[in-house]
Amino acid sequence: MKICFKNTKYTEIYDLLVVNLSFKKMARVIVIGAGIAGLAAALRVRKLGHEVTVFEASDTAGGKIKSLSLNGYRFDKGPSLFTMPHLVTELFELYNEKPATYFNYAKQTTACNYFWEDGIHFSAPANVVDFAKIASNVFNEPYTNIENYLNNSKLKYDATAPLFLEKSLHKASTYLNKKTLNALLALPKLHINKTLNDVNKASFKNKKLIQLFNRYATYNGSSPYQTPGIMSMIPHLELFYGTYFPKGGMKNIALSLYKLAVDKGVKFKFKTKVEKVLHHNKKIKGVKTKVGEHIADLVISNADVFTFYQKLLKDVEPPKRTLKQEVSSSAIIFYWGINKKFPKLDLHNILFSENYQAEFETLFNKKQVFKDPTIYINISSNVQIDDAPKGCENWFVMVNTPGNFNQNWENIIKEIKKNVLQKINRMLGVNIEKHIVCEHILDPVKIEQQTGSSRGALYGASSNSKYAAFLRHTNFSRKLKGLYFCGGSVHPGGGIPLCLWSAKITANLIEKEGYA
Repeated sequence: MKICFKNTKYTEIYDLLVVNLSFKKMARVIVIGAGIAGLAAALRVRKLGHEVTVFEASDTAGGKIKSLSLNGYRFDKGPSLFTMPHLVTELFELYNEKPATYFNYAKQTTACNYFWEDGIHFSAPANVVDFAKIASNVFNEPYTNIENYLNNSKLKYDATAPLFLEKSLHKASTYLNKKTLNALLALPKLHINKTLNDVNKASFKNKKLIQLFNRYATYNGSSPYQTPGIMSMIPHLELFYGTYFPKGGMKNIALSLYKLAVDKGVKFKFKTKVEKVLHHNKKIKGVKTKVGEHIADLVISNADVFTFYQKLLKDVEPPKRTLKQEVSSSAIIFYWGINKKFPKLDLHNILFSENYQAEFETLFNKKQVFKDPTIYINISSNVQIDDAPKGCENWFVMVNTPGNFNQNWENIIKEIKKNVLQKINRMLGVNIEKHIVCEHILDPVKIEQQTGSSRGALYGASSNSKYAAFLRHTNFSRKLKGLYFCGGSVHPGGGIPLCLWSAKITANLIEKEGYA
């Protein structure tokens, strides 16, 4: 309620105090990019009462979360794993909306199907207790070894989440609370100075179980033989919180947030590429597009930070040490319409390489694709039956690759497709070629072109260093007041949950700056 005085002079003074000292400082905010983090940041900042406009170069929201339709088959083009759905639903609850009005999803009973060349097959339950029991039998591993590992995974997550995931690592205030102090005190137990592979070898006797838990390094595009042992907390996110599938496909995560944002007054400008970020006297002024300049008090970039500095902020010296970090892995993805059903396969399936260490050395040291790659097969039609014609399946077949360093991708794709087909036929006992009725291929070059991700990296910088978390780009600019960052290429990292956390961190920073 506005206070009025008999003397208009006092009323004017009061208004000035409200605007400038204030109880509320409203801002015009521009978000660059309508990826999952950009959408979440727009919603959170809009909730603070600001005027928010999102500029997106493509014609739809979602960033890497897109859909592909091909000859009656529908594919999730980008991320295919959905965990920690509460990070999505809390955005609806922020506005006192029932999430189910916009967004629905179902928990999966199986986390992933794993296959090895010698015929061993493990269907991993999507909960901690069943996983430990069944894995103990399949791998002849003492139950206590698995139980202790998963308990330690939880302890690592609980100890580090308040520091490494939920707050900026680059603000002094982050370190001045009890939770952060506890996280710092726990550091000696977090295996920062060991690799994930070292931790797993010390935890298990069975080589296949070691390989299975080494795989979690790929969740942020890293190597288990280089990334620190703290990454052994990742299984907790999958097995404790569970794995899910959104009704209508992964695209509906982004589309539901877009619909909410529109309903709450966020404005969107699609097919409008930001060409330059405008600033004056070390303060943000807005952005420039092909149709002119757009004034803003705050700019939040959801663009890849490497691309951001190269193309949108050329006149400001970039954080060189941050941008020199090794990029994460990329991928070659085959989208295959299959005219048959394979009961042995589930939503998520892994066909492991015989030599995992050689595979990662080839990816990160030689910048090439291993001749016997680990293959990930996602089949969403096993959950969303209308994603493929009756009696058919939609196969999303992915192998990890290095980023784009000007390799001969045409030759690589031909070679890797031959090797992938042979491996699938050998391990599943099929002749898959005769069942492929349509195909689309995505490679690092196309990923870079379509998403703006530097070198086609899927997760920004890799985590192949114990310092990676601290070197990852900040959620705010140290050089320009009013410039903020969110998304997979900044703190805390890539993947849907971390992107949603980045948006939350960024919105909290804006609120603490007095824009609330």
